Amino acid sequence: MSNICGIRFQDKISDWKDAIRQVAQPLLEKGCIQESYIDAMIQNVIENGNYIIIMPGFAMPHARPEFGALGNGMSVLKVKEPVMFPGDQEVTVLVSFSGVNPEEHLEMISKLTDVLMDDELVDKLFSASTESEVLEVIA
Repeated sequence: MSNICGIRFQDKISDWKDAIRQVAQPLLEKGCIQESYIDAMIQNVIENGNYIIIMPGFAMPHARPEFGALGNGMSVLKVKEPVMFPGDQEVTVLVSFSGVNPEEHLEMISKLTDVLMDDELVDKLFSASTESEVLEVIA
């Protein structure tokens, strides 16, 4: 897939806002996004609800490129203990990305959707416990 900036595993995260910050951290560290992009992702959930939860247990936080995307990248966060999003929706896998233009942005969503439509790949993603297992699914 695109430039994988980081894959992280955590046992527990305090809340959904922190989960978004955590999944976005590798993008920030690699220079793919500005801090404003993280704020925009959080604001999107506050204003638009849980549209980023695209299937049970899976969230795809992102923002529009103009909110601070500097490069194309993707990061993954897996949490052992589910994070509660508004509306009591539990999430254990978050994939965040940045695309510098609308075409890149839509291409990443499309590629990720292809993965999520394959039940076997989804099972592998949810059960992955190492970076290489996650890469095998999303690469």
